Amino acid sequence: MFERLKEDVQCVFERDPAARTAFEILTTYPGIHAVWAHRLSHRLWGMDLKWLARVLSNLARLFTGIEIHPAARLGRRFFIDHGMGVVIGETAVIGDDCTLYHGVTLGGTRWQKGKRHPTLGDNVVVGAGAKVLGPIDIGDGARIGSNAVVVNSVPAGATVVGVPGKLVERPNDAHTQRRVATAKKIGFDAYGATRDAPDPVAHAINCMLDHLHVMDQKMQHMCEALKRLGLDEDMSDLPTLDRCEIMTKVEDVQHLEGDPESSVERRE
Repeated sequence: MFERLKEDVQCVFERDPAARTAFEILTTYPGIHAVWAHRLSHRLWGMDLKWLARVLSNLARLFTGIEIHPAARLGRRFFIDHGMGVVIGETAVIGDDCTLYHGVTLGGTRWQKGKRHPTLGDNVVVGAGAKVLGPIDIGDGARIGSNAVVVNSVPAGATVVGVPGKLVERPNDAHTQRRVATAKKIGFDAYGATRDAPDPVAHAINCMLDHLHVMDQKMQHMCEALKRLGLDEDMSDLPTLDRCEIMTKVEDVQHLEGDPESSVERRE
């Protein structure tokens, strides 16, 4: 028991820069208190004392603002930062070394009994306000961005943002190595978001804009070739398409202003 308590305190030091002393963590962190209360209520649930387990769970919610169903299964070194508004459903399963922020819901999408809540692997971070719904699997090391709504399974090491949740980064060797190096440097990904995570919608639109620019150039060449062949149809010049791109970061704007190359070349 004391080893688990020591693990709980140590994981807070590792993931919360605001933590100062063990005494402060033991006495003022509602996420720690909610996990401790759940361990007792989960044991009562396993002893078929379900009413008593639910009463204890409700008391814990009253004092911490965190609702964890007694039947939910939590791994080791599980940390709920801030905590207010977190809801973890009955059939939810959470792996080791996971982090949840305030307002997270691990909920169900149907009323039938059985498995209806998500399963989180190890080292998963779920950002503030995110909703992970249904009997889906979130792979090891995945990151769920703040306020994302995830209704489909997420592969290991991936990052998901938006409503509905979209994959912004598929794991591969290079990305995995970069994430490991970053994790070692900063310790954790606050709120499930990385600084260089691209916007999937902006990326898709930018790809279409690049395609339109290429098509416009080809059409212009075709028109010039037809004129040389003597076609005398009215071929008024189309309005010039100025270079345009959806930018989501200040660095993108600065790069665009200082870089004469096209957006296609920059992304390549």
